[in-house]
Amino acid sequence: MASRTPAPLAHPDLDDVDLRTVLSALSDPLRLEMVVRLINSPGLSCGGFFPHLTASVLTRHFRALREAGIIRQSDSGIRRENVLRKDELDQRFPGLIDLIVKEADRTPSQSSQ
Repeated sequence: MASRTPAPLAHPDLDDVDLRTVLSALSDPLRLEMVVRLINSPGLSCGGFFPHLTASVLTRHFRALREAGIIRQSDSGIRRENVLRKDELDQRFPGLIDLIVKEADRTPSQSSQ
């Protein structure tokens, strides 16, 4: 399938994923909730996250997660699917995603605001 973007989506190699960048991307409550949702629903399309937010707002958050190396995005027809790079991140930073998700579950959701 052809990509919806003029150039292929950039995904950093595992060796280029930086802990500071990952933590910075996950410091935003909305992005953190996006990651939690991807653990429970791998392959969720962009439109399946927060219908009350505009596409431009979601695009900015998805780009931050993708460029930090946290998610992988691919186009399938008119859908852009998102997958958490958990196995890869566990290789690079063992236990980090599990810890972050566990802590996120202890904190009230910000997506409804």
